[in-house]
Amino acid sequence: MIKSEVIKQILDHYRVIWALGHAQALMGWDTETYMPEEGIRGRAQARAEIAELLQKLTLDEKFVKLIEKAEEEKDLGDVERGVVRVLKRDLKYYQRVPPEINREFAKVTSEAFVAWRQAKEKAKFEVFAPYLEKIVELSRVIADKLGYEEHPYDALLDLYEEGLRSRDVDAIFSTLEPGIRRLLNRLEARGWPKSHPLEEQEYRREDAEAAIRDILEMIGYPKGRLRLDVSPHPFTTGIAAPFDVRITVRYPPKDFKEPLMSAIHEFGHALYELGVDESLAFTPVGTGVSLGVHESQSRFWENMVGRGRAFVERISPILRRRLSFLDKYSDDDLFYYLNVVRPSYIRTEADEVTYNLHILLRYKLEKLMIAGEVKVAEIPELWNNEMERLLGIRPRNDAEGVLQDIHWSHGSIGYFPTYTLGNVIAAQIRAAMGFVDEAVASGDFAKIKDWLRERIHRWGAVYPPKELVRRATGEEYNASHLLAYLESKYK
Repeated sequence: MIKSEVIKQILDHYRVIWALGHAQALMGWDTETYMPEEGIRGRAQARAEIAELLQKLTLDEKFVKLIEKAEEEKDLGDVERGVVRVLKRDLKYYQRVPPEINREFAKVTSEAFVAWRQAKEKAKFEVFAPYLEKIVELSRVIADKLGYEEHPYDALLDLYEEGLRSRDVDAIFSTLEPGIRRLLNRLEARGWPKSHPLEEQEYRREDAEAAIRDILEMIGYPKGRLRLDVSPHPFTTGIAAPFDVRITVRYPPKDFKEPLMSAIHEFGHALYELGVDESLAFTPVGTGVSLGVHESQSRFWENMVGRGRAFVERISPILRRRLSFLDKYSDDDLFYYLNVVRPSYIRTEADEVTYNLHILLRYKLEKLMIAGEVKVAEIPELWNNEMERLLGIRPRNDAEGVLQDIHWSHGSIGYFPTYTLGNVIAAQIRAAMGFVDEAVASGDFAKIKDWLRERIHRWGAVYPPKELVRRATGEEYNASHLLAYLESKYK
């Protein structure tokens, strides 16, 4: 696949960069799973040093000249052009963002995670606020250094979703917000379930974990390349795609739906990384192309497979074998339990109808912070007001309001819109695939995985996200498919 001698030289140099990224990913995973809390003192310093070293290696004069030389070659293949495109994006960041900013950002976000965790436990935003102020300040500097045409937030969006702009996000929400409101009104009139007794059912963690492992094995759980652990916030990390991917869930004392759906969600992320063609391993294109496309895979599996009637019928025997209290509930009960629709405080617990309103809230606040139109100290009140406007509920404390998400402690401003974009792409994939329900009903998960691998996974980051979506589904981002799917399911 690689014929150009220049590209081969680029990849030889890049292996060291890849190895350091591998170490960063492993340290990040350990920080959120097994590292003792005091370990953050050394971990923050180590990650800051590696971040600076990554910048130096990427900006190595010989390496930069090789990339510039490759850019001038006219006979590059798709993979080779993808390598140049991705590295040019990295160069843009490192050439424009000074090393001291990069280093400071890595250090403050490592410290911010511990502060966020403590603030959430105490439900006190003021514990985390100084760190968020610094993160916002540094994010503004980074946006200015990177440059933008319309809004500083666009520069941050592009870091997570290549080519995505605020106007794209605005267009998506201009379709979704009124459509979701109409659907919620209809569900209210029809009396769709807003709660279920199983939400209050306690369970044993070992029983739920056993059920989850059985279900993942049924779907196709590659034990030699994927591990499942516990963390305060479920996540997926591709340590070395496609050979080593880690997912986590958390087990609250009741409502086994949360760890079950989180596991299926994170499995979708993992499947993407595990499906990248092995020939792309250790290269700049050997991973998922963007967070929006990544989220499309997790939301596709969680919602369009995992919450469907056909899937409920497939997993019902497993759940009943592991969770004896389900004996008195029918498959219909399980379906409605997994598809309760009601406004909720917590984004990760939100149903698929109201979920995107949670993202709209965060998107609006992030744009305001980056534009300097609000102060960080004002965010909790603004959060509560906007949640009341969108969902009709008001958080009772900061833990179930502004502190519920981990992402701002990671410095991930510009990240949240990729969740909604993922939902939009997932619905487009479902429409283009056309056989999801039939395949699930027959237990033919391989057919679904093969389609996803051939159309999306195997290509890694070879193509830009908008082009990859167009190749896979035949159209640009189209939020109408998501509304059509929701309206059909929740008749």
